[in-house]
Amino acid sequence: MIEDRSEIETGIVGLGNIGQYHAERLVDLGVTLAGGMDVAAEARTRFARRYNVDVYDNHHELYDTVDAVIITTPNKYHEEYAIDAFERDLHVLLEKPLGHSTESAERIATAAAASDGYAMVGFNNRFANTVRIVKNRIDRGELGDVSHVEANYVRRRGIPGRGSWFTRRQIAGGGALIDLGVHAVDLALFLLGYPEVEEVSGIARSEFGSREEYAYLDMWADDAGPEGFDVDDSASAFIRCAGNRTISLEVAWATNRPATHEFVARGTESAARFDLLDGDLTFHSASKVGPDHLEDTTIETRQNDTHSDEQREFFDRIVGEGMRGNSIEEALTVQRVINGIYRSSDAGHTVPIEE
Repeated sequence: MIEDRSEIETGIVGLGNIGQYHAERLVDLGVTLAGGMDVAAEARTRFARRYNVDVYDNHHELYDTVDAVIITTPNKYHEEYAIDAFERDLHVLLEKPLGHSTESAERIATAAAASDGYAMVGFNNRFANTVRIVKNRIDRGELGDVSHVEANYVRRRGIPGRGSWFTRRQIAGGGALIDLGVHAVDLALFLLGYPEVEEVSGIARSEFGSREEYAYLDMWADDAGPEGFDVDDSASAFIRCAGNRTISLEVAWATNRPATHEFVARGTESAARFDLLDGDLTFHSASKVGPDHLEDTTIETRQNDTHSDEQREFFDRIVGEGMRGNSIEEALTVQRVINGIYRSSDAGHTVPIEE
């Protein structure tokens, strides 16, 4: 029985930038970083030199040595590494999305349900201090009946790198919608209390990444040009849930408009408007106490490291100190919504969400 998170021998599968990002936070958290795995020799060498741990080119060898794994590979490979971990009853923190397709995500969820290992999907934005404040007030009833969330995750020019795995449908499963959209959809459903999703209407577009001339200031990988891009770079959708709860969604890697990460949770007593990245938070309400008036209350709080707090919750749950959640099933719901938006875009009309 593991009683302290420092006793949890943890490995990382996928030793690229996000894998190293997690490794840094593991060390700061006091969790034992036991090793790493990657198919790329250069990544293994860099990781071993930096963290002085054993590295492997075979995940089974890593799994023989650990209690938990953090999986940060490209989307297509989530299934293989996650299912093998669940079959060994390892604890798994799996970076979003759950899978590169709904079918793959369903197989991962089935394996997680049959495992004694604890499973969590990397929806780190739930742990932002601003989101925690909003969710706490919703749960206390201060916003009244929250029936609609406006969810925006829009970059002006932010394609990760044309030709990287992010922009190849076969590996990623999609583009901006499956990359940024999973965060936005999860957060909106989270604020609404994860109601059953009934139907979606949406359009996924490829308007910029497929151009020969794509103007940008920064890119996170080398630009291979339009031949390395076969996914969407933006999407718009409307999501209808049980109890007449709704979500309006706008996500983009590239647009001709200012970037925005604004979310608005609209309730009958108050609305919360916050910026997901910079932490701005304001509550809006109206009152008849005295002369009729409108109230805008600005909240200031510290910006926190959401990945660190996500990790802390994951390991605390393993030792029985965190709040248990059903992240895998919720991640599967998000995957079905994303798939529904793609289906709606192809079909040209609203489609039901079927389990």
